[in-house]
Amino acid sequence: MTPALAGIVFIGSLLSALALCYRPLGDYMYRVYTGTRHSRVERVIFRLLGVRPDTEQRWSVYARGVLAFSVLSILFLYGLQRLQSHLFLSLDMRPVEPPLAWNTAVSFVTNTNWQAYAGEATMGHVVQTAGLAVQNFVSAAVGMAVAMALVRGFARTKSDTLGNFWVDLVRGTLRILLPIAFVAAVLLVAGGAIQTFAGHGTWTTLTGGEQTFTPGAVASQEAIKDLGTNGGGFFNVNSAHPFENPTAWTNWLTILLMTVIASCLPRTFGRMVGDDRQGYAIVSVMAIIAILSIGVTGWAELSAGGTVPQAVGAAMEGREARFGTSNSALFASATTLTSTGAVDSAHDSYTAIGGGMLIFNMLLGEVAPGGVGAGLYGILILAVITVFVAGLMVGRTPDYLGKRIGAREIKLASLYFLVTPALVLVGTAVAMATEAGRAAMLNGGPHGLSEILYAYTSASNNNGSAFAGVSVNTAFYNTTLGLCMAFGRFVPIVLVLALAGALAKQAPVPVGAGTLPTHRPQFVGMVVGVTIILVALTFLPALALGPLAEGLS
Repeated sequence: MTPALAGIVFIGSLLSALALCYRPLGDYMYRVYTGTRHSRVERVIFRLLGVRPDTEQRWSVYARGVLAFSVLSILFLYGLQRLQSHLFLSLDMRPVEPPLAWNTAVSFVTNTNWQAYAGEATMGHVVQTAGLAVQNFVSAAVGMAVAMALVRGFARTKSDTLGNFWVDLVRGTLRILLPIAFVAAVLLVAGGAIQTFAGHGTWTTLTGGEQTFTPGAVASQEAIKDLGTNGGGFFNVNSAHPFENPTAWTNWLTILLMTVIASCLPRTFGRMVGDDRQGYAIVSVMAIIAILSIGVTGWAELSAGGTVPQAVGAAMEGREARFGTSNSALFASATTLTSTGAVDSAHDSYTAIGGGMLIFNMLLGEVAPGGVGAGLYGILILAVITVFVAGLMVGRTPDYLGKRIGAREIKLASLYFLVTPALVLVGTAVAMATEAGRAAMLNGGPHGLSEILYAYTSASNNNGSAFAGVSVNTAFYNTTLGLCMAFGRFVPIVLVLALAGALAKQAPVPVGAGTLPTHRPQFVGMVVGVTIILVALTFLPALALGPLAEGLS
């Protein structure tokens, strides 16, 4: 079987699995977020938190809950790292230095999981499990909660409330993330991933040498790292490590975990707004963008120029030899189309066009299917912008799902879209213009610019993957990338919740002859076009100076 055919079979089986999950998982999440009964465990948690679960919140109160919980999480995780040497099962690890502890705390709380450190050589068992792994759950649950608040904004009429953040957070964690992650962890252990609290150990390598490193609760962290689109690996080489991702079928499983919740949330959206066709339209937009991206990335890697790549049928340097070029390229596409950021190959070693496509995936806002929750609210914002543009074209005030898109709504949607470009372009410009930023660069020319652009794109979009070639564990990069992660996560969330609050207060707009149908292929194509064109117009100069210049040279 040729590499191209093997890749097609791999992708086809993955898409089939996602299609089979779409309705049952989407319907289950609908019941989770619309149910009124609380389990006994949930009631205990609410009592400990001092939360009244049957009390709903206005958008501003909901936003304060998100921000307060996230700030406390950052402080807790920062303190855990700084006190690491005093903790049980610290494995004699030293306290994490303040700039790196700040960067890591913000990274995991914002669902970015950017890692400027080697996990197995920096973090003890308590920090890895009670700190990083816990944030993998709750940061993902926060994104899902915000998405549900926006959907309620579309679904409700003349309402001042969007639900209860604490209820959404607890339910998303206990009823969705924990059960699926538990099953996935068991499967990973069966596939060869390790799960232990042992100390330092020595293993024999394939070449007969010896390697000493620290094992840990890898399978459980691997499961939620992918399911929650977090991406932070237990080991420095992430999913390229055979103890994290042992076989081809575990590689397939991890890609499925990255995409399954985000791909099924449109079904939940359709059920909540009372029209399943709306969910099918949104998931179709996600699928079209994803297939285009996967196709371009796979083509670029399989048809790489040069004598050696052409002789072996693909570019192999930096790819995971166990999985081949096609599967490595698919993993890279999936991890950047979602907000996962896990890697099983070196993105810096990709061809200029292939690597540029990975950057473009993140610049799209990671909406195909995107991060858990973040992908859904991101694509819904783009849908709002699309109906506004369509309204301008026909000269009428636009509406979406029975809600009028007026001045307030489009301002909030536009600000949401502009936050990430501002962070990416300003951050990249500052890094290239300052000595502290350039000092960490190991490469010059277009590729050096691509590496810096990738770093700030990854941080601002809360992805977490990286090109190599930049020494990011410096005070400059730890600080600036940490700020990009924080602003790139929380400013859009506040804007989304403000938009949800404005929509929920509206009375339904009757459907008229000039209303744009938002469940037909025409609308699907328009959203795809608006998404790609907006990103292309915003970032084309930066891409032209980086990956495009390198690819055309």
